[in-house]
Amino acid sequence: MTKPDPGWLRAQARRATLGGLDELGATIARLGFVQADPIRAPARAQDLILRHRVRGYRAGQLERRFPRLGLEEDFLHAYGFMPPATQALLHPRHDAEAADGRHLPQGLAAEVLDYVRAHGPCHPRALEAAFGKQRAINGWGGFSQATTRALESLQHFGLLRVSHRQEGIRVYALAASASAPPLPAAERARQAVLLLARILAPAPLPSLRGALQLMARRNPGLGLLPPVLAELLREGAMEQAEVAGERYAWPAGFLDENPSVPRDVRILAPFDPIVWDRRRFAHLWGWEYRFEAYTPPPLRRFGYYALPLLWADRVIGWANLSVVDNRLQAELGFAEARPRAKVFDQALAAELARFEAFLAG
Repeated sequence: MTKPDPGWLRAQARRATLGGLDELGATIARLGFVQADPIRAPARAQDLILRHRVRGYRAGQLERRFPRLGLEEDFLHAYGFMPPATQALLHPRHDAEAADGRHLPQGLAAEVLDYVRAHGPCHPRALEAAFGKQRAINGWGGFSQATTRALESLQHFGLLRVSHRQEGIRVYALAASASAPPLPAAERARQAVLLLARILAPAPLPSLRGALQLMARRNPGLGLLPPVLAELLREGAMEQAEVAGERYAWPAGFLDENPSVPRDVRILAPFDPIVWDRRRFAHLWGWEYRFEAYTPPPLRRFGYYALPLLWADRVIGWANLSVVDNRLQAELGFAEARPRAKVFDQALAAELARFEAFLAG
């Protein structure tokens, strides 16, 4: 194998996540997971991620085709969309408050489950009308409808699923009974670690361990995951190498010996796998990108929803995009100087044209 260096890793990071174009269902099956985010500026993260990986993809296509594709929404290391094969690694989820670990809904959650059984797929507003607007503390310290919290808990433990969305709002239905017994927890953990390593490959080992901690926090039934990672490295199911002072890891055979890098421009989502890990970002591209949607405006350096700007194998800056009078407007920023080559201007114009077509639906 070629001796790894930062350039080789940059090319691998691009190739691993911006592979060949395919249709939507096949792409999500290949990726195993697509992160979701509700902010639309000017499109949601899941759409921004898929536009580079699905031939002819248009904004909102995932939401429109979700029921027909048989996809699921759930929490891996972050919340997002996944094929059933990925979700099967996460269930049954362990309930730490139950003596045997099996979740049995109580109180309002049990009533909500009975209501969905009787009435079919339910929008949260229908449950508010049925149960009133009692409020409950949510995970961010604010307030949410208690019925919505009950729905989320029932989804977390696999009793309900998201059947579709209405204008971005999740509609819940009964989860289908498993057609086969779940895999043993040890095998689920092993496959889940390999999946996450593939999604983030090549990943700095500290970053991969951190992502595994996020996954274990929401999926405690998988057990301790760092020992699983260590075992995969020992047995050769995963490979590792030290590059410029940072140790990287990836599934064995996943990377390309000599990856090619097209000379094009791509405008990425803040949660695109290429830029998801900020440690790798700083190591490979030499500057620190921040997601600033929740940063007070006076403290923002990049912008409310600044999108990383990829040029060949380098992330060279960011773009803030908006639609004004049905025209796409782009404000660009650069970590260093803007490239002066004509080929960059042509590639940027082509990417903005693709983005306009993507937004047109």
